[in-house]
Amino acid sequence: MDDWKRLVEPYARPLFFAHSRMTRGKTLGVRGMVIEDNRRVLLIEHTYLDGWWLPGGGVDALETTGDAVVRELREEGGIIALEAPKLLSIHSNERFFPGDHVLLYRIDQFERTALTSHAEIKNAEFFDFDKLPLNINQGSLRRIEEVLHGYPADPMW
Repeated sequence: MDDWKRLVEPYARPLFFAHSRMTRGKTLGVRGMVIEDNRRVLLIEHTYLDGWWLPGGGVDALETTGDAVVRELREEGGIIALEAPKLLSIHSNERFFPGDHVLLYRIDQFERTALTSHAEIKNAEFFDFDKLPLNINQGSLRRIEEVLHGYPADPMW
């Protein structure tokens, strides 16, 4: 069932980008790094993109970036934040979409519940830091390594 989404996505993406560019000068997104027991990180698998990603998405009108990451974690990962998200870094996502910026937040205190974005999310799972999936999105992998090893944040996603 999800195969059609992966086939359509390369053709739908330019239309989405064109619409976004006409309606916004810049775009702003958030990603959340949810860490469980200092040894596992939450990753999601989309129905329309390959690989595993840190959960996140766009910031809606009249929404703060902190509120956006809390909403996205609830929708995509079934995560209810029990603390305010901590801003870790800010990145340009120029390689993927000109004018796009991504803010990375961290959540350590949370409760799990059912995810609500079934049409968009195929799987949401916690992975041990030393057993991350081979097909993890490279930007997500770099952010995890930066946090784990204390590396400086690369300004590019």
